[in-house]
Amino acid sequence: MTGTTSFGIDIGGSGMKAGPVDLATGKLTAERFKILTPSPSSPDNMADVVVKLVQHFDWHGPVGVTFPGVVRRGVVHTAANVDKSWVDVDADALFTKAVGGSVEVHVVNDADAAGLAEVTYGAGKGVAGVILLLTFGTGIGSGLFLDGKLVPNTELGHIEIDGHDAEHKAAASARDRESLSWKDWAKRVEKYLTAVVHLLSPDLIIVGGGASRKADKWVPHIDVGTKIVPAALENEAGIVGAAVLVAAESPVE
Repeated sequence: MTGTTSFGIDIGGSGMKAGPVDLATGKLTAERFKILTPSPSSPDNMADVVVKLVQHFDWHGPVGVTFPGVVRRGVVHTAANVDKSWVDVDADALFTKAVGGSVEVHVVNDADAAGLAEVTYGAGKGVAGVILLLTFGTGIGSGLFLDGKLVPNTELGHIEIDGHDAEHKAAASARDRESLSWKDWAKRVEKYLTAVVHLLSPDLIIVGGGASRKADKWVPHIDVGTKIVPAALENEAGIVGAAVLVAAESPVE
């Protein structure tokens, strides 16, 4: 981190994107840069992309990175939408070594990072109670907050609905894969959200991920008795949240 600027990388099943973030505003200070997630999405292949993203911005400070799975103290424990060889990998150490070892890299669950961005700068800012951020993309990520404090690694996209992982039927990728209309896909999302509301009784649900850019096409078709709003930071929330988290763990230079 340099002054009030930090740096985040958001890893997804289809793309890896990055950018520097102004911590005072939560805005990117340069246009985000994206590289397709490599295939296979192995640790070494993705580490190469992380290096390219850092070099693109000529960044020399600490780096925050999101990951689509459970991450505890930098170690990956699940990998639903990337290569299974990620399980048990110390991602903090892998990425830190890849970028040269002179700066720290900290890895966090992707939806946790997106949720932190939203409660800090976006749709959840100043909202008390239980806030649930759900990202709809290749899979479904979840970030749960109580009065602004994170409950990490909830992974609610993997609760069972009709014998399947919820994300298999209700992720944005399912809409694309099955050529569903926005309205028909919204019915699936509503069924999933109904189960989640019964579990957690959230005060606010924030929907993010790629599908949030077209929230007006599907959110109005959903009624689960809880307020649902699109993510204010849209698809940049992961980058911003990662930058916030690494800034909190690293001293100002």
